[in-house]
Formats: sequence, structure tokens, C-alpha cells
Amino acid sequence: MLNKNDHSRNSAGLTYVYSVVSRRAGGVSIGINLNVNNACNWACVYCQVPNLTRGGPPPIDLKLLEAELRTFLHDATEGDFLVREAPPEARRLMDVAFSGNGEPTSAVEFADAVTLVEMILREFDLLGSLKLRLITNGSLLHREAVRQGIARIGLLDGEVWFKVDRATEDGVNLVNGIRLAPDRIKTALLTCAELAPTWVQTCYFAFDGQEASQEEQSAYLELIGSASQKIKGVHLYGLARPSLQPDAQRLSNVAPENLLRFAEKISALGVEVVANP
Repeated sequence: MLNKNDHSRNSAGLTYVYSVVSRRAGGVSIGINLNVNNACNWACVYCQVPNLTRGGPPPIDLKLLEAELRTFLHDATEGDFLVREAPPEARRLMDVAFSGNGEPTSAVEFADAVTLVEMILREFDLLGSLKLRLITNGSLLHREAVRQGIARIGLLDGEVWFKVDRATEDGVNLVNGIRLAPDRIKTALLTCAELAPTWVQTCYFAFDGQEASQEEQSAYLELIGSASQKIKGVHLYGLARPSLQPDAQRLSNVAPENLLRFAEKISALGVEVVANP
């Protein structure tokens, strides 16, 4: 049975489509995994993907994705999937989310996949009731096709969850395994927010028992403050599932009161915060 501590991409036994109980979405999220080879352009230290490798996905079989999503939605809406697989408190479909085992926008077919999902949701008359989401690290907003796909999500009243865990170059390298200047993060975030309603999603945790430094917290707050009029808010959360990366043993949750204290600092910027310690 699905539970919030297991986000296995094999839950439905399909190639591209899976389902999870999402504590942030508030029910069952239908995932679209375009990175079936476990490859990503980042290497986040808390990532739960096994055998994570650097790179992008192989070509996407859009016809297979279409068939899988149509079959899954039929089982979820007309069959007994929710009763069979979801706990009673989560027996509702909340969204269709481009997420999975790597950066979704690294797929050449990303924009085509968005159009395909839109078509199928219209077919099932679910476009108004299921939110279309993209969970992204935002690193590929410079690509025209990526911007087109995100803009389409925005036109469909969908939204983007944009990963920002740290806001200094050293902090991003430590947590996300990539060298990235803070100005590039800000530019990508603001671009994304112009294209679709955008939430920042931040995993807040301790590394070697230490919470993010005051310098790191200040840089993060400065970044969020600079985008406060553009973004919808911040999803701030702790570690829910074990990392499968080499430094997993170095990670731990901060005390709930410390996470909530940081949430209050973000809220003081005039930004809505949804906190999940």
C-alpha cells in the first residue's frame, strides 16, 4: 500500500507513470517519471533515487506514456485503485506531477509530454480538478522548449515547485552537487514565476549535525525576499525518506522548533510558508 515514506517510481509497475502519497499535495499524486535511467544533472545529497548517475534521460516513448497514463487514470477513477492502494485518509487524486528520478525538463520531449498530459486530462474531464505540476531544479530555464512547457502549465492553472535548498555557491555545491552562481538561481526563479505560478521548495536539514549557517540562512532569505512579489510561497520541509547517496549518514533532521523558527523568518518577508518538519 502507498504511504508518504515510500516514493518508489515502480509503485504502479509501469515505465513512466507511478503514484505516491504526497504530504505536500495532501493525497495521491500521479507522477510522471521521464528520467527512467536514474540520471540527473544534479546530485542532491538527500536524493532517494538508487544508483543515481549524471546526465539526462533517453528518448521518451510518448505513445507508451500516453497508454500508461490513460490506463492508470481509468483504474483510479473507475476502478478500485484508491481503495486497493491508498490509506483511507489519502484516497483522493490531487495532481499529476512531472517529477521522478531526475530533472524532468532535461527530457527533449518535455514540452510534448506536457501537451500529451493535457490532452489525456481533458479526455477524462480532470483538467479542472487535478492540478498539473512540475517539480524542477530550474536549471534549464534557458531552453526555449522548457519555457514553452512551463508556460503551458501556467495557462492550464498548473504550478511549478522550484527547488532552492541553499543560496550560496558553496551551499548549493554541498547540497545539490552542482556549481551554480546565486544570480543564476534568482534569474531562473523569476523567469519561471513569470511563466507559471511558482512555489519554492526547500529541504531544510542538518549536515554533520549542523544546521545551515547564519550566512547561508541570510543568503537564502535575501533570495526569497527578492522574489517575494513573484512567487506563490515556500514549501519548507525536512527529511522524510532515507537518502540513497554516499553521504546519507551525514544528514539528519533539525529539531522541529528550529525548522519552524526558520519558517517564521521566511514568513516575515511577506511570503506564505507551508512547513512540514
